[in-house]
Amino acid sequence: MTASSSAPERARVKLKPKANARALRHGFPWVYANELVADRRTRKLTPGSLAVLEDDGMTSMGLVAVNPESKIIARMLDTDPAAEINQDWFATRLRRALDLREQLYDAPYYRLVHAESDGLPGVVIDRFGDICVVQPNAAWAETHLEQLTAALQEVTGVATVLKNASGRARGLEGLDDVSAALHGTAPEAAVEVTMNGATYMADLTGGQKTGLFYDQRDNHAFAAKLVKPGAKVLDVFSHVGGFGLAMLAAGAAKATCVDGSAPALELARQGAVASGFEDRFTALQGDAFDVLTQLSDDGAQFDVVICDPPAFAPSKQTLEAGLRAYERIAKLAAPLVAPGGYLGLCSCSHAADLSRFRNASARGIGRGGRRSQLLHTGYAGADHPQLPQLAESGYLKAVFFRLD
Repeated sequence: MTASSSAPERARVKLKPKANARALRHGFPWVYANELVADRRTRKLTPGSLAVLEDDGMTSMGLVAVNPESKIIARMLDTDPAAEINQDWFATRLRRALDLREQLYDAPYYRLVHAESDGLPGVVIDRFGDICVVQPNAAWAETHLEQLTAALQEVTGVATVLKNASGRARGLEGLDDVSAALHGTAPEAAVEVTMNGATYMADLTGGQKTGLFYDQRDNHAFAAKLVKPGAKVLDVFSHVGGFGLAMLAAGAAKATCVDGSAPALELARQGAVASGFEDRFTALQGDAFDVLTQLSDDGAQFDVVICDPPAFAPSKQTLEAGLRAYERIAKLAAPLVAPGGYLGLCSCSHAADLSRFRNASARGIGRGGRRSQLLHTGYAGADHPQLPQLAESGYLKAVFFRLD
């Protein structure tokens, strides 16, 4: 059974003359609303409908999914305008994604699908052993969720497939926020995930995003290299203890994890217990800016400080305010670093490119009264491949400084 009709029966949508057809031919995956001829027929298309995209010369460019309610009005699915979006089509893409992850990782804990970069626009899939958590963040993926789920079971053999409907992206597509079990039964307890020598607890039904941030795995590992025996470390915006637990596994004498979420800190504590680090773990719940200020007032010092906040600049409209927030975090964190210690600062805001984020971080360190060396720049791991034509796919940046 297929989820689409044959190409001759499909709607046809047309680019405006000034649209960048060349970029689309070279792999850019999106058509913005101001680039498409939005005639009455196009505006009446149901969100998630399939259509053949034509340039202004009526030449077919490929198969797109259309959502007239979104600023991204069309997403390129296949360069073949006659492609059938069915279980086999999904399985082909999932096998390609799985082959890469199985080559890179020795255990089935990773991001299996990174949206456009893996040929499934708007679709995120994280794998937790025998469970996959799917975020269908585009209307076309929601429409084809049955075929996607069947293909995911076929390719991976997982017993459980969960749908996570949280996040800003679904709202921009006009989608609901109702999560569900698509196949199998949701786990009643948090799932244990071992990375970088520590055990993390992932809440797959009530936690943030899909339950764990795999994208920081390589940056956790670099932070662990900065730890000397007996070091005191601080992990701010810690979620379930990502950096803190990795640094404890590397020999830190004490890790303090700071987060505004009590449930997240409880999962961090459970991870510390499961890892055998409970006696070296401390949690502080509160607003990160307030906690950093209080720690500074108390004269606290740490050998390594990491700040991994949520996206302060999720859009161009919030960029300047977001950069000021990143600068302020750096200013507050810098005085807490012992002389010769290390400060790691992270951003998951795609609107703030590396240069502007790095500059904001350096300004903040200077305003905090410290001088620094930039040691290392980190990105998301290889299970989060980037689509070269789409800057948004390389959203994560981490800059590590040594402070005098």
